[in-house]
Amino acid sequence: MTLKNIKNIKKQYLVNLTAQIKNSPSDLRLQRASLSSSPSVLDEPAVSPKQPVTKRHRKLLLKSPSSAPGGEEEQQQTLARMQESRRRLLSEVCAKYQPGVTEQLVSQRQVSRVYVEDRYKLLYCEVPKSGCSNWKRVLMVLGGSATSTRDIPHDAAHYANHLRRLESYDRAGIADRLASYTKVLFVREPFERLVSAFRDKFESPNSYYHPVFGRPIISRYRANATRTALRTGAGVTFREFVQYLLDVRRPVGMDIHWEPVSQLCNPCLLRYNFIGKFENLEEEANFLLQSVGAPRNLTFPDFKDRNPLAERTSSKITQKYFAQLNSTERQKAYDFYYMDYLMFNYPKPFKDLY
Repeated sequence: MTLKNIKNIKKQYLVNLTAQIKNSPSDLRLQRASLSSSPSVLDEPAVSPKQPVTKRHRKLLLKSPSSAPGGEEEQQQTLARMQESRRRLLSEVCAKYQPGVTEQLVSQRQVSRVYVEDRYKLLYCEVPKSGCSNWKRVLMVLGGSATSTRDIPHDAAHYANHLRRLESYDRAGIADRLASYTKVLFVREPFERLVSAFRDKFESPNSYYHPVFGRPIISRYRANATRTALRTGAGVTFREFVQYLLDVRRPVGMDIHWEPVSQLCNPCLLRYNFIGKFENLEEEANFLLQSVGAPRNLTFPDFKDRNPLAERTSSKITQKYFAQLNSTERQKAYDFYYMDYLMFNYPKPFKDLY
């Protein structure tokens, strides 16, 4: 989808909102929330949507009324309503801007990022920088490949072939699982996810991303680049990275770590049953595990195994990186991820965006 098409969609979206003011105020509230400065009421987690669930917050939850008799049930109902709200919003967005997509025959390529756990009938689409490493660990434990998430190194979770992708099945196997399994998607605020990917792949030593992405990025976008930079690909700046991202003739292809979720996981085509958010990851992941009947001693891990000493990418850190861009570059980046912001009800990260 080109930036021109996205801008046309945005214009039509605002026209549709105006036309619906009198006809469907309840639906309007859900759709307009995606462009407002704050999430909808049902979709607002117990902490600020831009802050992680900290250990202190979990302690406060234990002392809160929700932990009293009946409080857990109330919390489960709140999370269930939140899921209903997210599914409804996604359905409305898809119906307006990708009508008829679900009628298409699903190809193997379109489910290439979806992992299968047959024992508990789960389909999980990996969204890098949104908790996918720990989700793979959970799937391995559910499938019997490991007994504890703590015992699974990062490389084993990603490269040991303990998990099967949905694309590896024939068409009948794919269709049957899509129709009967719980389809899971976890997303993250798009700009935070982008900055997290940049910090991980370009600010730390990396034997793949520096030569494969760094060298062509520096060669294309840096004037008077040194021989060392051109040889190693190390030292890509955030602005150079964004220039590459927005270039329709980018010198090297797209990568799953910063590809929009709307393209990576095909949400309009696959119609996920569960849409979780990284901002409230542990609580929502554990709610899902409980819902599918996972072992009671299995909870979603909270550790960070890559660059563990580095501070997690937060809203504040994201703001610092985007301060390196001018307003036009920020707007183009927002346009690039616009469908993700719209589908998953994330507010505009900067007030001057439209």
